[in-house]
Amino acid sequence: MLYTITAAQARAEQPPPPCHPNPNAAADVATVHNRGDVRFLPDPLQDRLERMASRPHTYLPLQVYAEADKPSMLFQYYLLDTTGFEPNPFTARFPGINDKAMLTATGGNCGLPTIGAVRLALEPKPGLPTDPSDIRAFIDVFSDFSNLFVINNESGWYEGWMIHDVIVPPVAAPRQDGHAQFGTITAADAKVLYQMGSHHNTSGHIFTLDGKEPHFPSPHDRWPHKQTNVLPISLSMGAMNCLQQADCHGYWEFNYQTNWIFPLYELPFTGGIPGTFEAGKIGELSSLIPGSGPSGIKNSPIDYGDNPNTAAPLGGAGPRDPDRFDADVERQREYRQRFIPSGLANEIYLDTWLRLASFEPGVPFPKRLFDAYAAEVKRVDKNGDGVISAAEGDPDAASDGFKDNSRLFLPATSYRRFAVTREINDGYLAPRFAPSQRAWVLSGRAITVSPAVPASQGRDGDDR
Repeated sequence: MLYTITAAQARAEQPPPPCHPNPNAAADVATVHNRGDVRFLPDPLQDRLERMASRPHTYLPLQVYAEADKPSMLFQYYLLDTTGFEPNPFTARFPGINDKAMLTATGGNCGLPTIGAVRLALEPKPGLPTDPSDIRAFIDVFSDFSNLFVINNESGWYEGWMIHDVIVPPVAAPRQDGHAQFGTITAADAKVLYQMGSHHNTSGHIFTLDGKEPHFPSPHDRWPHKQTNVLPISLSMGAMNCLQQADCHGYWEFNYQTNWIFPLYELPFTGGIPGTFEAGKIGELSSLIPGSGPSGIKNSPIDYGDNPNTAAPLGGAGPRDPDRFDADVERQREYRQRFIPSGLANEIYLDTWLRLASFEPGVPFPKRLFDAYAAEVKRVDKNGDGVISAAEGDPDAASDGFKDNSRLFLPATSYRRFAVTREINDGYLAPRFAPSQRAWVLSGRAITVSPAVPASQGRDGDDR
């Protein structure tokens, strides 16, 4: 049976005067509701997609196309809004700051609430895992946002981020050098963590910087004195801008080729750690030339920069291309990655904030972060250039005594939060003002769909 909507329902999400309503609201909602990629979705997700369809928009929420003989399967989604974090100048009015200026992010269509939905659908390709928690699975990420203004100048864009909160790992015996084994802490580390705060930081719990119960981003936070105490790892979902009618749409592929994190040594230079702006640290360091950071390897811009020639030195690699992860000829695979695998980012965070006894006891931040970054990259970096190349970071490659690199990647199901930031070109790959909420414009928590449900209609024209 086809879905119909009354005129009164269609008007429910129309903007007030003087903004103009969507004259096709009823038809647009019915179209989305009856699409094969939406029909079997959970009710809250369907409702959100239809709500966005009823509003003024340039395009309807993205259609999901299958990339295998069987339908793509929705296993996780996020519903986003502006209520889950501290208001900032991109989302709210502040006297003397922007109360006499044009709103730059939210507030479109005469103040309709800014909302969004993100869908994660697994591609059941032949020979690939159908378990989304398997790091070798191929997953599509579809983002739809309603009421974010287009960013006009200085290469501005919105960026989505799947967020993993660091978990206190199990206790195990150390390596011969006294350092914790991969993915563990030592008994001495566990003792120090237990003494923090209210003894929250024990194995299996979400790690908190103060040892108290987790305090996730909240509208009651106040920078810089009251902020979240969890330790986030943010994975970029790519950049997008918005359209004439303030709707935004993005597509991103999540797999072992893309599950890579920005260079963590950028963090002290984004302004998102209290005191760093006042110390004049914003922009002090650049990661433009790949390497292992202030405590590690610094490479030549000629050898590791973005060479404009099609036949460049070092094997004729040409301009850097992070999508060139695989090639039949090994020397054609990209070797100048600025990113690192997500699980290696987690390992660096363990060194920096959790292994207080087994890794550089007494060394302060940010040197701990710089040293941890260099040390952990070195364990995987076989040629000593301070860069994890596509070949070195391949899940099927071996490193550090492990038979393969599957440990180096966090599964999609471990990213339990999502945020959208308002970015402007600063040369960094880290989120603007990371790790704070100061540039957030949307956020939401992951909702698991189990068992997964069909979530595609039609076939992608090129389903590699």
